[in-house]
Amino acid sequence: MQEEALLVINPCAALESLLAQGEWRLSRARSLSAAEEKLHHGNFPLVLVAIVPQQNEALRALIAQHPNRLWIGLVDRDLLASEPVRNLLAACFHDFHTFPLDPTRLCHSLGHALGMARLIERQRPKLPDKMRCIQGQSDVILRLREQMGRLQHCRLPVLVTGPSGTGKELVARELHYGIFGEESPFVAVNCGAMPHQLIQSELFGHVKGAFTGAQAHKIGKIEAADGGTLFLDEIGELPLEDQVTLLRFLQEQCIEMVGSHASRSVDVRVIAATNIDVEQAVAQGRFREDLYYRLNVVRLRTPALRDRRDDVQLLADEILAEVRGARPLVFSLQARHVMQAYGWPGNVRELHNRIQRAAVMCEGSLIEAQDLELSHTDTLLFDGSLKAAREAAERLALQQTLARFPDRLEEVARQLAISRATLYRLLDKHDLL
Repeated sequence: MQEEALLVINPCAALESLLAQGEWRLSRARSLSAAEEKLHHGNFPLVLVAIVPQQNEALRALIAQHPNRLWIGLVDRDLLASEPVRNLLAACFHDFHTFPLDPTRLCHSLGHALGMARLIERQRPKLPDKMRCIQGQSDVILRLREQMGRLQHCRLPVLVTGPSGTGKELVARELHYGIFGEESPFVAVNCGAMPHQLIQSELFGHVKGAFTGAQAHKIGKIEAADGGTLFLDEIGELPLEDQVTLLRFLQEQCIEMVGSHASRSVDVRVIAATNIDVEQAVAQGRFREDLYYRLNVVRLRTPALRDRRDDVQLLADEILAEVRGARPLVFSLQARHVMQAYGWPGNVRELHNRIQRAAVMCEGSLIEAQDLELSHTDTLLFDGSLKAAREAAERLALQQTLARFPDRLEEVARQLAISRATLYRLLDKHDLL
């Protein structure tokens, strides 16, 4: 029988002796940072973790970064009285066991989980390498994915709105591949980057001799997308006179090349995207109302990164795994805190650029806040409110002191110059119990 890889986090002697009896190839991680490194570089369908209450938040973040693994928890029975521990088990774990461990039940549970992990892997759709899905586990992203799932079996026009750098093209590509697959064309057009005098030719094509420089017959972007998806990015930048011809195409599903009077039918699903307030543009006469209604059949919105802070760590780790190459790079705790607190005005695109630059420029194996060119001042500037800044500083002080004095809450309270009662209240407030 082939040994299966099993990652064990916070291993203990009782667990080791039990697992030694099974056909498992064990990999041990004695800290969450060590587990993070192993998960990024190894294939572990199952992860077994002994739960330490002080690690609740960090463990939840680690699990969110690796949603395709099945996690099994080991917990002292007394800890089940803790609401944060119960919430963690219910939200993040496939199964859990209490100490002292029952060998028969544990082996059965691991075998069942392995079979489930294999089944999930077989059912997971294989998307082409060039297709990257929008990532995240926050409520707003889960809601967006749910809406996208409802569009997998229809070809209605979609208008994707949201700030720059939030993944509008990723949404369009995922919608395309969900219906048409890899064989059909996906043609992206940046409406804001085309010279005004060439827009008609770029969209509809031209015949030879249609204008000076038209030395050959050329098909346009719309015809190139026949049988697939036409993605009109930055649609709000399209000049009004060109909006008229686009509207005519959407109404008739026919095109005429520049310099020709012959029309041709095309079968194209249209997805448009913009970062402007379309309704305001319509009210100001900068965008045709009839074109707006043609495009806005289904509306999806990609959220700003500041509205999905729970995803920052997941996205950062995904990006780092992509850009670090062979270097064993990880983020320092301070870098993670700063990334979490920063407002990300450039959204995911800014996050990607900063991490890519830091992966190249950092000196050691640890990416610090200064490598990301972020400082504490930046976090206060973009975090929005003084209350949020106070709470972030309060939480950081608690986390750092707990890390210095684990399992010594009296010393933690003394270091912070607060009473034990105040400490417990703050730990409960920040979900650090």
